[in-house]
Amino acid sequence: MMEGYWSLILYGIGGILATSVGLLVAFQEKLIYVPVVPGLTKSYPITPARLRLLYEDVWLRSSDGVKLHAWFIKLAPDSRGPTIVFFQENAGNIAHRLEMVRIMLQRLQCNVFMLSYRGYGASDGFPSQEGIINDSQAALDHLIQRTDIDKSRLVVFGRSLGGAVGAVLCKNNPDKIGALILENTFTSILDMAGVLLPFLRYFIGGSSSKGPKVLNRFVRSPWSTIDVVGQIKQPILFLSGLRDEMVPPTHMQMLYAKAAAHNRSCQFVDFPNGMHMDTWISGGDHYWRTIQSFLEENVPEKDE
Repeated sequence: MMEGYWSLILYGIGGILATSVGLLVAFQEKLIYVPVVPGLTKSYPITPARLRLLYEDVWLRSSDGVKLHAWFIKLAPDSRGPTIVFFQENAGNIAHRLEMVRIMLQRLQCNVFMLSYRGYGASDGFPSQEGIINDSQAALDHLIQRTDIDKSRLVVFGRSLGGAVGAVLCKNNPDKIGALILENTFTSILDMAGVLLPFLRYFIGGSSSKGPKVLNRFVRSPWSTIDVVGQIKQPILFLSGLRDEMVPPTHMQMLYAKAAAHNRSCQFVDFPNGMHMDTWISGGDHYWRTIQSFLEENVPEKDE
């Protein structure tokens, strides 16, 4: 009787693992990358022109030949303020962030470069970790070649998935980017799998998790920011919404601890009412003043 009982348990565990592997292999990109929000289309619902923003359409080629689209939104034709490279969350497209960017321009007196990852918006291709890393590099390479901005004041701003993208870009380009802002970013997709699918927590996880982690090898986009952030040399501002319903705020605390152990120019600011997508709203004036102060300290305006 007992042997049969334990056999059933083992078969059950085996079945869960087999099903989990199948789901990971077949659907992981659809779970991680959501270019089309249910009920909406892949195309942009509005452009910056709708908000009366000065912008240009930018078309790029990633290193593997994928055609990419971006918007470069300028505060004014001759603006020499900071240029923020904004990397968005995993769902929707850059048009869904335009209202936030409009306020960003006003409050921070900056330019904003908004990249559509491959497979998002008007960009070709299909999203993957390797591909999006290449896309972000193409965006930076384009900005470095421009003559109408102050390249000493380039700042990367990444929210959620965008934070993972921005962290890799900063690590790979320590002399080209002046500072990094991370908002509500996860430690890794491996750790997030355990958050979203608790029954998998023992079988999948990042470097700090326990268990055999036998499913890790099947994850094609691990986005292990916790293993990257400690290698970043630029100043980093961590913005954490304490009511984040998607990424546990402890992830941001762990990222800060890892970075601060190697980098003295780290700052952590939390917002008690901030949720995953609305920290910039609920944080109010304090949110924008925090970023403004960080920019003034780390990418100051040059004396003429």
